[in-house]
Amino acid sequence: MEATDYMSLFFGGAQQALTPWLVLASLGLSFLLASLTAIVYQFTFRGFTYSRSYVQSLILGSIITCTLIMAVGSNFARGMGILGTLTIIRFRVPVRDPRDAMFLFAALGAGIACGAGGYLVAVAGTAFFAVAALLLHVLPFASRREYEGLLRFQMKTGDKEAEAALQSILTKYCSTFAVLGVCDAVQGEYAEFSYQVRLTDPSYQQDLVTSLKKDGHFESPTLMLQRNTVEL
Repeated sequence: MEATDYMSLFFGGAQQALTPWLVLASLGLSFLLASLTAIVYQFTFRGFTYSRSYVQSLILGSIITCTLIMAVGSNFARGMGILGTLTIIRFRVPVRDPRDAMFLFAALGAGIACGAGGYLVAVAGTAFFAVAALLLHVLPFASRREYEGLLRFQMKTGDKEAEAALQSILTKYCSTFAVLGVCDAVQGEYAEFSYQVRLTDPSYQQDLVTSLKKDGHFESPTLMLQRNTVEL
């Protein structure tokens, strides 16, 4: 095969007769591209349960799909036979995170493209996917952190000075706040207030409680952050 044939094969993705060199090149490229996908997955992983076998499966799955596509070629009967064989195998390992499934599809897609001879598509697609995954990892895209919490404290009933101080402190540290409930405490001299607050910044948690304690109008201030879901 001449150099012009290699360039036509790489950029055009045309089907060529399989040769030992072409088979090894396709498998090697699928291995390299899947390895790149696996490295990006390792770098951007932020979950709880890291699986070494899953990372290895990304690479092995790409090689398998590349092999199957080369074996099928343009033979319809052969493709139906392989499809029937694969339907017998049942994979019962769940992929809990949709993001993990996307990395798996990316690795398999690179293997399919390499097996079909679309080397340019495989390289460009994997590179674009890797860059997109890294950007989404760094940028705060789709993040929604509201830092909602429950603030409780005791305050003298009818103390206008304390109410003004409370308004000033909550406005400083919270983006929004609302009264959830008020109940009598210490035989009616004090009232226990419950506020739902949303901190402007998560680092203000200790500052808010400290400010209430130092002011002198509030007794036993406590703040408990509440998150229905934990975003990693």
